[in-house]
Order: sequence, then C-alpha cells, then structure tokens
Amino acid sequence: MKIKYFASLTLGSLILSLCATAAPKDNSPKREKTAFQTAGPWKPVTDVRSDVAIVYGTWEHYGPNSITFEQRLQSWRDKGYITHFMTGSAWGAYQDYFTGKWDGKTHLDEGQVTQKGDTIWHGKMVPYIVPSENFIKYMKETQIKRVIDAGVDAIYLEEPEFWARGGYSEAFKREWKAYYGFDWRPQHESPENTYLSSKLKYHLYYRLLNECFTYAKEYGKSKGMDVRCYVPTHSLVNYSQWEIVSPEASLASLPCVDGYIAQVWTGTSREPNYFNGRAKERVFETAYLEYGSMESMTAPTGRKMYFLTDPIEDWPRDWVDYKKNYQATFTAKLLYPNIANYEVMPWPDRIYEGLYKTSANSDKKERIPRFYSTQMQVMINSLNSMPLSDNKLTGSQGISVLMSNSMMFQRFPTHQGYEDPQLSNFYGQALPFLKRGIPVKTLHLENTSFPDTWKDTKVLIMSYSNMKPLSPDGHGNIADWVKKGGILVYCGRDTDPFQRVQEWWNMGTNEYNAASEHLFEKLNIKPSADKDGEFKSGKGTVYVIRQDPKEFVMTPEGDKGFVETVKRLYEKNGKAGTFIVKNNFYLERGPYDLISVLDENVSDKPYVKNGRLIDLFDPKLPVIYEKTVNPGEQAFLFNVDRVENQNQPQVLAAASRVYEEKTDQNSYSFLTKSPLNTTNVMRVLLPVAPQKCTISSADGTELKEALWEWDSKSKTCWLSFENNPEGVNVRLAW
Repeated sequence: MKIKYFASLTLGSLILSLCATAAPKDNSPKREKTAFQTAGPWKPVTDVRSDVAIVYGTWEHYGPNSITFEQRLQSWRDKGYITHFMTGSAWGAYQDYFTGKWDGKTHLDEGQVTQKGDTIWHGKMVPYIVPSENFIKYMKETQIKRVIDAGVDAIYLEEPEFWARGGYSEAFKREWKAYYGFDWRPQHESPENTYLSSKLKYHLYYRLLNECFTYAKEYGKSKGMDVRCYVPTHSLVNYSQWEIVSPEASLASLPCVDGYIAQVWTGTSREPNYFNGRAKERVFETAYLEYGSMESMTAPTGRKMYFLTDPIEDWPRDWVDYKKNYQATFTAKLLYPNIANYEVMPWPDRIYEGLYKTSANSDKKERIPRFYSTQMQVMINSLNSMPLSDNKLTGSQGISVLMSNSMMFQRFPTHQGYEDPQLSNFYGQALPFLKRGIPVKTLHLENTSFPDTWKDTKVLIMSYSNMKPLSPDGHGNIADWVKKGGILVYCGRDTDPFQRVQEWWNMGTNEYNAASEHLFEKLNIKPSADKDGEFKSGKGTVYVIRQDPKEFVMTPEGDKGFVETVKRLYEKNGKAGTFIVKNNFYLERGPYDLISVLDENVSDKPYVKNGRLIDLFDPKLPVIYEKTVNPGEQAFLFNVDRVENQNQPQVLAAASRVYEEKTDQNSYSFLTKSPLNTTNVMRVLLPVAPQKCTISSADGTELKEALWEWDSKSKTCWLSFENNPEGVNVRLAW
C-alpha cells in the first residue's frame, strides 16, 4: 500500500501541505517596471538606467578587485537604483558548502549524477545540486538572511533545474527513500521508474523554493520588511525540450511566490523544431510559444511576470546573428499586451564589454558595434513606457493548446522505442496554427480550476502523448467547460509506454488503460481506440483524432487534415467567427506598432504599414511613411500619428533615458543618461521648428560634436551625441 500511495501522490496535495499562509500582495509604491541583473558593481559603461538593478550572488570577489556583496549593492543604490537580489537555486558559488567550510562536512556527493556516474557540472566546483534539507538550511543562513540584513526586499532564486539524465547520485537515492518509502529504482529500467524519478526531482525544487521563500517572508517580517520572492525560470516549453525538470506552473499557486521572470532569449528559442517535415530554427515562433506558456502559467493566479530577452546569448556567435534573433524574440514578447514588466537584459558586462565575431565567416572579434548598442538602447528604453493594452493580436482568437508540468517527465530516457523528437508532440499542436497566422495560446492543466483560465478559449487542443494528468481534478474542469459549450480536440493514439505507469488512472478502483479514458468518461463519450470520431457532450463538442501530434509536423503537409478539422469545428460548432489564414501578426500598443511576417506559409506577400512612423529597429531612427516587412522579418515602429497631444513637446524615442523634463512657452529641456562609450540618437516631437538646440555635459560644457536636424513634415527633431551616465543636458528653443 505504501508503494501505491506514494506513487500516486498528486501535486495538489503537496501545495496544500507545504504552504498555508495567505497569498502575498505587492504593496510596494516603488516603480519596478524594468530591471536587469548584474554580478558586478556599478560602472559607467554598464549604467543601463532601468528601474531595478538585480545584484547577483553574495560572493566577496568580482573580477580583479576584492569587493563585498554589500559594497556591490550600495554602488547601484548610490546611482539611484532600486536594488534586488538574485542567486541560483540549482547551482551557484556555494563552494563553502561543498568543501565543508560551512558546516565541517563535504557535500560534493550532493551533485546531480548521470547513469555513467558523471557529475553534471555548471562550473569548476559548482555541480548542479540535489537540494537536500541541509542545503536548504545553508541557503537560508548564508544567502537569504544576509541579503535581507542588507536591506533587500525582493529575492530571486533562479533556474530550479534537475536534469532528466541525472538521478543516480547517493544524495538522490537518499531523497528517494525518504520520499517514497522504498529503495531507489534506476530510471532507465522502466517508464514507471522514469516517471517516479521526475516527480521526485520536481518535488525537491518545489520544496526548496517553498521553504526558502517562506523563511524569507517570515524573517523579513521580523525586521519590519515586506520581502517579495520571484522565480526566474526558463519556459515549460524550453525545459521540456532541453530535458530538464522544474516546478514551473505549480509555483504560481504557492502563497510565498510573488512572481516570475520568463527567461526566454535567442539561446532557448533557436532550439530547432519540426514543421512540414523539416527540423530547423524558428526563433520567432518558438519565442512566441515560450512567452505564451509563461503568461498563461501566471495570468489566472495574478502573479507578477517579467519578460526577459537578451541582446546576445550564452554561445559565442557574431553580431549580425545576435541582432536578427534579438529582434525576433523582442517582437515576440511585445505581442503579449497584458504583460508590461521587463528584465531588459542579463549581464550588461558581457554585452557591453564582451568580444564577439564581426561576421559568421570571420574570426575577428570586437565589442558591441555602435549601431547595435544604439539600437538596443532605443529598444530597452521603449520598455520603460510600454503600456498595457486591451488590444488583441490580429487573427482568429480562441484556439488554445493544453500543457502540463508533466511534459518534462517523459523526455529522458526513451522507453520501448517511443520517441518525441524535438518535442514534436507539443509543436505539432501549436505550429500548424501559428504558421498560418493564428495567435494560438497555451492553457495549463494545473490552472483549469481558475475561471479566468478559460475566458478566451473557444477550442482546446490536447494530447496525452507527451504528458499525463498528475491528478484527476483537471478532467472534471475540462468536462464542465465542454458541457457548457466548449470544443475539445483530443489528438493521440494513447500507445506510448507512459500510459501504463502506475498512476491514479490505473490504481485502486480505477482500471483505465490510458489517462484519456477517465476524461472521456467524464465527458460521457466512448471513442474508438483506432478511429477518429466526433461526439456531443452537453452543449459542447469533442473530436478525437487517433494520431499523435508529432505526425502533423514531422511529415510534409501532415497537418492539413488536422487544421481543416479544427477550422470546421471553430466556425460551425463553436460559431467563433471566420478561421482566418494569413502570414502575419500585427498589434498596436499605445503608440507602438508590432509586426511579424511568417515564412513557410502559403503566402510570401510582405506586410505594408503606412503612417508617420519611426523605425525603432533602425539605429538612425528615421521617420518613414511606409514600412514593408518581408516573410521571416519583424518590425517595431513608433506611430507618431497616435501621439495623443501633438503639440506637447516630448521625446518619442531615444537610446537613453530621459529625466527632469521642463517645458515653457518657448523651450523644452531635459536631462538624459545612458552608458558610457555608446552613441545616443533621439527623436523629439515639437510644436514648431526649433531655432536653437543646446547640448551640454553635466558640468555645463557644450558638446561641439553633437548633431541635430529638424524634420518639418513629421515635426520631429533628430539629435545625436555621445552618451554619458552622469547626464547630458538638452535644451530646444523656438
């Protein structure tokens, strides 16, 4: 009985038992819209000018100089930043723990270990951790207490990651025995062992974050502080594709978790996937789905979400590659108008001071080119004013793909020859629509009990070929939604080996051969095991396709029947409107226009936008009156025509952040700041042509090299000069 009981533990019961305090609220009056993370002290060349500087790590040394964490923290505070703290949860500079300096015992046996006996390392003497209770104690005493004592009221424990190929260390075996009550079982020997191993990995980081964050809030409260706790994490899409297990969506229901940073960037989004029989990088499409999975994970629970993207990536490439893919991921994140908090970049030191190839075919390396740093700074400074919006992305709304945390549980190792190359069972449900210009969304099985989860979904697509329900509760929620008029499309042969793991659907009084059979029973339908079929359930419709979704994308034109079925159900059964096939997405957010044109589409027609437009992907900030966006490209435009008060002097776009604006009858002035060794370009809207433009340094010295130019047609003044973190004063007079 003990074996069966522990094997059937649901995460719902874990949530109830592990954290029972009231849900937190962010009552901070401080502006924390934009942030960046850095391990270093303030420097003039990395003065990013976001609201928050997230200082990384508590170590005592950085670079060639000895400097404490508290000194690094204070260096950013002295420059006017709100300061937060971040450190790794699965790895970090915790050598004092592993070597025994902290408690007199070595803990190198607590690293994650593969079947071959190899420790999985993140760096020298930095293993990926099996987070024991002792390690949790270490984190509380040496990391969390210290930073709260330093006055930090926001803590980020990033990347709770357990590699799927890990799970063979002595530390993991001990945790297995304590959790399940029976001896460890090698995960490679059976699907059930793999599933049990993944659930334990999931639980261990869930426990770590819950205990550390609960302690942070309690200790902060004892000092009169409201400490907020965030989890910077890759998306469920990426962790599943990279074969990593992490708590993900379940954390959004923990009262001690205030929010997340969605760690999506070129490095995650360039992971190849299949479409139309071809595997390749699809950076925009993958990023769009990654950000979507993060938004849908937290939207029903009201947790704060920061979207991250990175102007470069972890792997060394060339500046042209970085620029192209940065534009793709940046556009993708802005296509979610209900998110308006951003981590504008990680690691500014490596962005501004790192050396990277000048072109793909050259070994020559250089620091960030001026044109790219200017463009990047225009983009990140736009985020300081990026509004929330009720506008919808163009296209047929209401098609969602179901996800579950258990997507991470079936990725490694392969059993009985069943494979899911490049996570094709997920992409097979989403890419056929995204590639046709349908703004497909994701919906989390763990969130189906929240009414807001369902509010925009007309057709739900799901499969248990690549995931399993961790409890029966979600099936009741899905069935209720269908019976009220929803449309469910279930895709799957239900023959993968994980259908037969010892779980709730085949234990006790349950004798279902596959997890879906329990769902179908709730829906009062009896589909054939090998034939497609359409069924009524209450006021709704269920259509069962007896193919695994990977078949839709791994063969050329394999998705046609699938798409036609969804189209018919969407239009006729769901009466959701016309199923519009196109090759582009367009969104208006305040004065900003976002455009993405898709390749691999039946149409190769470009998207043309007219108006008085500033091209924010062009470091020269030209005013243009027609923008053509070709397949495979994106555009980010400032639409001057949508500025509410055309007679109000204002900076429309700039590669710097503007402060101390002053307007009188005949002039407009401001102070602007940005990192040293970068070039500022600005567009300023004025009611009339300026007669004089004075540009001077913080000490009043006029900058003779500065340039300015009036454009009468757009009523904007173009300015360019060298940035300075101490500030540059600009005065325009007429």
